Amino acid sequence: MTLLLNGDSRATTMDDIRAIPLPLATRTYQPVSHEQLSNMLVEMAENLLPNFSHAQSQFGLAAEGNKMFGIHTFKSSNTSMGLSIGFRNSYDRSMSVGIAVGASVLVCDNLALCGDITILRKHTLNVIRDMETLALGAIYNSQQAYSQILRDAEAMRLIEIDDDHAYRMLGLVYGRGIITPRQIPVAHSEWQNPQYEDFKLRTVWSLYNSITEALKSAPPQSIMEKHLGLHHLFAEQYGIAGVAQ
Repeated sequence: MTLLLNGDSRATTMDDIRAIPLPLATRTYQPVSHEQLSNMLVEMAENLLPNFSHAQSQFGLAAEGNKMFGIHTFKSSNTSMGLSIGFRNSYDRSMSVGIAVGASVLVCDNLALCGDITILRKHTLNVIRDMETLALGAIYNSQQAYSQILRDAEAMRLIEIDDDHAYRMLGLVYGRGIITPRQIPVAHSEWQNPQYEDFKLRTVWSLYNSITEALKSAPPQSIMEKHLGLHHLFAEQYGIAGVAQ
């Protein structure tokens, strides 16, 4: 997934992240280092996911470095779909530490998420210990979520739809609050004139990817929820298994 940031958010590097001072701990507040969270997820994934290799990482910062968002992408040795781990953290107590595991459509960096965001917990006593335990479980179970997404994607590829059906779905996606009025023309354009050969067939999978292309401009603090909402909606509408996640 490509992190396209807006407002006061900006793309950044690990060197920039490393330079942000870690807040002091208090009796009720225990900060988690942006760098520590990022590195921990890569190390756990490399140890627990032998069929995947780390391909790239993308980071974003907001609120003068107090909010951090990131995506680690791992390439599979077996399929053309990569596995992605999205994560977020804050130094200003505005967000709990959170991660979400999904799949990346490597041809266009679009993201597919199913299941739930693992909220690792608030920044209180023992957060680092608990964060490691919960992240370990989330990544260990990520292969099941990844396999589910592959099955969902294949199911969507087999369902052909016409323009009128696609337009009705765009209206529903907007009505459910998944995309904004400004994102509708992007999704419409991607449906009418796909950038990528993979999505020229008139299928549910092509429509899904036209919407995930539009979601690249979603605010970083809500982007994981938007992708999860989209996947659940498509699973619900087309009777694919992801709705059970």
